[in-house]
Amino acid sequence: MIRTGQGFDVHRLAAGRPCIIGGVSIPCDKGLLGHSDADVLVHAIMDAVIGALALGDIGTWFPDTDSAYRNADSLELLSKILSEPRLKGWKLVNLDSTVVAEKPRIAKYTLEMRKNIAKIFSVDPDRISVKATTTEGMGFCGRGEGIAAIAVVLFEKK
Repeated sequence: MIRTGQGFDVHRLAAGRPCIIGGVSIPCDKGLLGHSDADVLVHAIMDAVIGALALGDIGTWFPDTDSAYRNADSLELLSKILSEPRLKGWKLVNLDSTVVAEKPRIAKYTLEMRKNIAKIFSVDPDRISVKATTTEGMGFCGRGEGIAAIAVVLFEKK
């Protein structure tokens, strides 16, 4: 049996916040605003995983009203999802993702992001794709107001 899931997330950029994408802290004059570390890429991945198995969404799993998740490391939250008993027997075949941002440029960080994500899934980095694109100055991403991410996962049950 196979299952696919897709996820989407967006976070506003704000001064005084770290810019963490794919578990990598990226030098930038603004960071992502959110209840947790606001890792937009990992949040999209979490929603894709949860969606593949029809287990709700990240707001249900980790509500922003719960102080336990304040400034939480999103890779640790993803790990918590993957340890859920209902995921037993499901193995990631591959993950494809795209980060949409004018700034910061992430190309030189994507290999480290892929390694971070692969480690959480216990797979080789060659199963993880992280791409970057811009909106050529259009929309909230283009104006530098925020960053969006999209992820698609394929799971196989052994």
